[in-house]
Amino acid sequence: MEFGLTYSPTHYNAGVVTVAREAERLGFESLFVPEHSHMPLATDFPLAPETPMVYKSMYDPFVALAAAAAVTENLKVGTSIALIPQRDPIHTAKEVATLDQISNGRVVLGIGAGWNEEEMEAHGTDPRTRFRLMREKVEAIKTLWTQEVAEYHGRHVDIPPTWQWPKPVQDPHPPILMGGAGPNVLNRVVNYCDGWLPAVHMSFTEDLRGRFTPIEEFPDEVAKLQRLAEERGKPRPEVQCGVDITSRIPLEQLEEMGVTRLMVGLAGPALEGVNDEDVRPAVERARERVDALTG
Repeated sequence: MEFGLTYSPTHYNAGVVTVAREAERLGFESLFVPEHSHMPLATDFPLAPETPMVYKSMYDPFVALAAAAAVTENLKVGTSIALIPQRDPIHTAKEVATLDQISNGRVVLGIGAGWNEEEMEAHGTDPRTRFRLMREKVEAIKTLWTQEVAEYHGRHVDIPPTWQWPKPVQDPHPPILMGGAGPNVLNRVVNYCDGWLPAVHMSFTEDLRGRFTPIEEFPDEVAKLQRLAEERGKPRPEVQCGVDITSRIPLEQLEEMGVTRLMVGLAGPALEGVNDEDVRPAVERARERVDALTG
């Protein structure tokens, strides 16, 4: 079991360089950040009456993670999640491969189809085709990473014979983790990803079906994922979720189930204003939470 740190770097909160340094100093295995390019005013935010400022202000994840990688030596850097359907696959392949080079092979690419239809549409993405589009873009990205002369021809993505370097350091490429819930997410993980980033909900109601996995169903879903991978001759998928899940499922059981990484959210004054002096105690509190779990 690994333990990572996650937060949303913005212009008004803790600096990503300071957070990365403190995360590595205190023994966190990884630092993950999310992605939203913008928030159209028409956004129907599903979890609050208004769209929170943090969703309007997130740094570009790959620029932020490059800064984190440059000041650390062992800390893995990842996205949770990058919104692949609204990203150009050629640019994304180059950005992630460049980051993998800068970090000497420390990138984890968490991906998802997204939920904000207005955000997608502003990028020219049809929300109705986003899942098919995501698969084609991921397949195209992996081709660009692994082939000297790469080409891809799909229904939505078409790349002619192409040279693109750098290639990633990791062989065959950085691990790709799929975020999401719903009836098809496990098939997507097994078909073209390396692991699952479930959004596990502790107080699930049926109106959240398809966006969150109920905590009561999570163990069976992990077991199903592992069965699917075994049946299709695929390696056992990684499973990464939030540390809050330990309030309902003990750490030992999560390890037995096959959960590979728990993420601790950075909280406290460091997220309320630009004050890097608050970062160290915030990361120390996160570390104390891990130590309380692990003994």
